[in-house]
Amino acid sequence: MKRSVTLMLVAVMVLIVAACGPASPQGAQELAKELHVYNWSEYIDPEIYAEFEAEFGVKVIEDTFASNEDLLAKFQAGASGYDLIVPSDYMVNIMNQLGLLAELNYDNIPNFANIDERFRDPPYDPGNKVSVPYQWGTSGIGYDADVFEEPPDSWGYLFDPEMAAPYAGKISMLNDPREALGAALKYLGYSLNSNDAAQLEEAKQLLLQQKAWVATYDSEGFEDLLAAGETQLAHSWSGDIFMAAVEAPQLWYAIPKEGGVIWTDNLAIPKTANSQYTAEVFINYLLRPEVGAKVSNYTWYASPNEAATEFISEEITGEPAIYPPEDVMDRLEFIRDVGEATTLYDRIWTEIKSQ
Repeated sequence: MKRSVTLMLVAVMVLIVAACGPASPQGAQELAKELHVYNWSEYIDPEIYAEFEAEFGVKVIEDTFASNEDLLAKFQAGASGYDLIVPSDYMVNIMNQLGLLAELNYDNIPNFANIDERFRDPPYDPGNKVSVPYQWGTSGIGYDADVFEEPPDSWGYLFDPEMAAPYAGKISMLNDPREALGAALKYLGYSLNSNDAAQLEEAKQLLLQQKAWVATYDSEGFEDLLAAGETQLAHSWSGDIFMAAVEAPQLWYAIPKEGGVIWTDNLAIPKTANSQYTAEVFINYLLRPEVGAKVSNYTWYASPNEAATEFISEEITGEPAIYPPEDVMDRLEFIRDVGEATTLYDRIWTEIKSQ
């Protein structure tokens, strides 16, 4: 969710135009003057907003959130006026079940054809009725390579007393109940989508024990703390670490051997949007190959936009911690809606944070 290291070659113009499709979808509807986006922090190159405004005359105004639960709470409290939001996979499912998301009109999003087949028709949104994949990545461990001779490739570095205690006060955890509990569950050998009360209690006790070593729970600035030397281990999202490593090359990232989270963040339109049409035009713009690549070159996350791959820096596409090999992918899980157990997750997280 950060800064650009764009290594883009100029291709033959005819090929680019053919891949992009029409400059804008055809239709009688008019674009709004403003597009209000609710996004994760630093999750798009700001130049994209400016370039969209220059081409379409629509000013993009962005607000940010720190977790899927914050996003959901905002809309459950009656938020309106946002035209585009960026929920993760399981949250798309939850918000759709709650009737918060608009069904997309793909006549206005012809560049959906650029999306890799593996990201179409996902289990959290069959037929992509209400969402379009935006970025994908993993959750694991960011670390200071000047401190570690070997990659800390186990959740034990965050949870095992012998492995974690030497870094007491130098560990940060994502301030996210599903991510934090999910990491503990994977370390214990369980599914990160467990709804078993005994397993969740075990994960809770592990996180309570861990609190003695944790400096902070942070989902927005963990990579900055790591770069500044204030922490040495960070429960992290992959792209944030790699983007921070551009200016702090001692930072690196490991996917734990026990497995972890694979996630997809998605573009979706609330039913309360001021202009669904304008939002769909913007989604279509983001799905242009060169624009999709510009997103990944900024965020250092993998792109579900297959047509964008040739424009993405080889530093990104060639890094196995960003585009993991199949044997690593097999150990990863999507966070899924756990139904009624969501209340249990929330209660446990509240208890952990309050003690």
